Amino acid sequence: MVKLFFNLPSTSQTIFSLFSFSNKLSSQFPSLQTRPLSQYKRTIMSINLHSHVFAGNPLRSKTPNPVNPISLNSAFETLKCRILDSNNNSLSPNFKVLPLRNGRPLASSSLTEGNLGLSWNLGWIGLGELKGILVNCGGAELSGESFLYLGSSVEDDEVYWAIDVSDEGGLVAEFDSMKLCFVELRTLMVATDWEDLKAMGNLAIAGHARALLEWHNLSRFCGHCGEKTVPKEAGRRKQCSNESCKKRIYPRLDPVVIMLVIDRESDRALLSRQSRFVPRMWSCLAGFIEPGESLEEAVRRETWEETGIEVGDVVYHSSQPWPVGPPSMPCQLMVGFFAYANSVEINVDKEELEDAKWYSREDVRKALTFAEYKKAQKSSAAKVEQMCKGVEKTHSLATDFNVESGELAPMFVPGPYAIAHHLITSWAFPDKKLNGVESLECHSKQPSGSVSNLY
Repeated sequence: MVKLFFNLPSTSQTIFSLFSFSNKLSSQFPSLQTRPLSQYKRTIMSINLHSHVFAGNPLRSKTPNPVNPISLNSAFETLKCRILDSNNNSLSPNFKVLPLRNGRPLASSSLTEGNLGLSWNLGWIGLGELKGILVNCGGAELSGESFLYLGSSVEDDEVYWAIDVSDEGGLVAEFDSMKLCFVELRTLMVATDWEDLKAMGNLAIAGHARALLEWHNLSRFCGHCGEKTVPKEAGRRKQCSNESCKKRIYPRLDPVVIMLVIDRESDRALLSRQSRFVPRMWSCLAGFIEPGESLEEAVRRETWEETGIEVGDVVYHSSQPWPVGPPSMPCQLMVGFFAYANSVEINVDKEELEDAKWYSREDVRKALTFAEYKKAQKSSAAKVEQMCKGVEKTHSLATDFNVESGELAPMFVPGPYAIAHHLITSWAFPDKKLNGVESLECHSKQPSGSVSNLY
């Protein structure tokens, strides 16, 4: 396993460095035909999201000083002491624990004055209360290695932890009596009001916890010698237990390029379908980055392999953590691009895609009906409430996307919880207001100009 460390400068410094290097190449190697920044048309889209869904984790925004009692090392030592002490409910700092079962975080539902009428909350449990619940249901004894440090709040004097309780079957009934239930993260994702910063922060916390706990389940043994691994730094990394090995193991990151392919000449965008998609949903092309490959090369290769379309210019848009993929890849990072087509004839790889089509800007705009995403939010929020009441009501996401007349919309794209939505929206509405915030289409002339401003 290779661990990559990125020490990135500011956006403006990065762009300036890249184009300074590009200009040097152009002067020394004219055949490369590199293009100056002023020739690139940048589409910049802002909507009222504080950050992408699953980004902007409020517990990761500030790292306490190492000597602070709520910092990682200090809090972990305190945690181990409190596990052995039965009288720690009123001690400072306050420890809150988020249990997860098979990747599903514990959640509750409540009425709200917001747009949805219902809101979900993370099911935080006090450390002392969790110990009592485990005793009642005959669960295993707690140990420090069972907990994963999520972060802390200096203002609230609280430290937050996650714990995997997948092996504790009796907990489900215990939590049911408390109107708490384990909910699929994708359901919470759709049910989240993206205009509610607190709800978005909760979703980011839950995504971070799921990703790290799933990684712990995948890294139980050392890939070098095969011996068992043990958690270190309150679960932030692992280490081989073999004294002659002691390899350090860090959470893996699976980067994925996701791109909206654009036909400049005919003002169209390429959207595709996979067989696993719900009916009528279309989205951007995407694919994993291969070793020894740049992000831009991955965009061009994946587009060619899946659709037979050649891509020229590749322009970065934004990135998004994506912890709702398969458990085998719990830490995906979606890196979004606009990709400008040099050819337009489609030749679909049927092993990868069900179909791919060019759509006009008007067709795409019709698919971006925010009322339909609100309807999906309300339906998913109602599902969470039913689950927490112990009366789960099944429904299909596809049925949530109906026009007001009752007829099915001919197509729709992923909702605002997905980076694909923002790639598509940025292109479809380059010079209009969307969701109350004006988008901006400009021709950048200075190397220090911002390339994208999703936030």
